[in-house]
Amino acid sequence: CANTLSFACGLSLSLSSFSAEAESKSNWFHGKKNVFLPQSTFLGRLRHFIDIIDPSTLFVTESRLKECIKLLDDFKQGNLPPGITDHQLWEAQKVKQAIIHPDTGEKIFMPFRMSGKSKERVVGLLLPNQTLASTVFWQWLNQSHNACVNYANRNATKPTPTSKFIQGYVGAVTSAVSIAVGLNVLIEKSSKFNPATRLFIQRFIPFPAVASANICNVALMRHNELSEGIDVLDSNGNVVGSSKIAAKHALIETALTRVALPLPIFVLPPIIMAFLEKYGVHRRMMLPVHSLVCLAVFGLSLPLAISLFPQMSEIEASHLEPEIAMATDCKVLTYNKGL
Repeated sequence: CANTLSFACGLSLSLSSFSAEAESKSNWFHGKKNVFLPQSTFLGRLRHFIDIIDPSTLFVTESRLKECIKLLDDFKQGNLPPGITDHQLWEAQKVKQAIIHPDTGEKIFMPFRMSGKSKERVVGLLLPNQTLASTVFWQWLNQSHNACVNYANRNATKPTPTSKFIQGYVGAVTSAVSIAVGLNVLIEKSSKFNPATRLFIQRFIPFPAVASANICNVALMRHNELSEGIDVLDSNGNVVGSSKIAAKHALIETALTRVALPLPIFVLPPIIMAFLEKYGVHRRMMLPVHSLVCLAVFGLSLPLAISLFPQMSEIEASHLEPEIAMATDCKVLTYNKGL
């Protein structure tokens, strides 16, 4: 108990310190994307992405969004109305960044924003005694939503033809669902293997299988970036050129976030459920409790995973195509990695 209390107090103090530091850095609005803490730090990115995935931004009205955009435009032009506070400017930027795509300047369709990444699908995937048809349905729904989220939050500096979107969607969902359903079938048949093989399949196969499905989804939904390249920008935000090397970096970084995303879901719920079962949670309550635990862990894992890399990533010009490196004096260029 004493150790638990000590840990809780330490965690509380750490969070308080983090909040205080974030608050102190939010007093002055500078109009940059590095909100609260520098995006070069994990904590800074985490605080930024917690704003991006805030579900309350799903309910922002059109008039409120226009008001936020106008407020930020007025700030850039030096025409702010009197009485506008830095807090109002930070809130306006939070709303804009959560809703507006940084490349197109258009609204991201609400269900496919990061703040709209549905947790209810997790419950559907956890339903017991599913038939093959129900498994395929829930996996199709899950992977279809993942595909649309990956596409909606891609680097959109180059247009994607409808035909390529359809090809990407069919390939992404088919491969991801095949991997997921194949995994379920393998686990069901694991009872026929010897205990050591069965234990290996049940404990160590699911995570790499899900991670592989997520990688396939990202790669196929955003494959147009690899063939067309993405814009890289100088320190003034001017486009220097279109780089396939930067596109490769963007997809690798995004894919790594999708590998990290399911990891806490595979690790934490079994530990938590074993603890609850040990302390006498009623058997009938195990499924709803398990569902709630998985939802909570998913809500925790999303901001942690996407905070591994900044959305606006940097790359040395010397590492890009020779024609791009020769077209600028900047040593470091930036690109929108996507989410």
